[in-house]
Amino acid sequence: MKKNDLSVFEMEKDGFKLKLQKGAGDQTVFMQPLLPVSTPQIAIPAPALPAGTRASSSPAVAEEPGGPLKDIVSPMVGTFYRQASPDAPSFVDIGKAIDAETVVCIIEAMKVMNEIKAETSGVIAEIVAENGKPVQFGQVLFRVR
Repeated sequence: MKKNDLSVFEMEKDGFKLKLQKGAGDQTVFMQPLLPVSTPQIAIPAPALPAGTRASSSPAVAEEPGGPLKDIVSPMVGTFYRQASPDAPSFVDIGKAIDAETVVCIIEAMKVMNEIKAETSGVIAEIVAENGKPVQFGQVLFRVR
């Protein structure tokens, strides 16, 4: 698994099922995401403007009103669920105020339901992950304003 950079391997044949997964087995593990590694910046020349036009001095990227967004990322590999059960209300929706202890979702890993806390405060601005779909370690789940 290490040689091929695999985190999960599943095989099923003639009623025999085998699943191998890197991790801690049945115990819940909460991991902090790695800090982004800075990469060298390369200057790319801007295209020439037609005669008579002026370049704008303001940056092309517009920032969201109310400041930059913070990401809530997955601390593990598993299946993302927005609610505790199919008929239960979602833990959070867009526009809901949260704090560091607010449970925002559940990630199922090896048949264990792991509650994921926000670990930040603000207001849910975007729900990035899709309910019932697999997520990877470090994948953005929500964006908070």
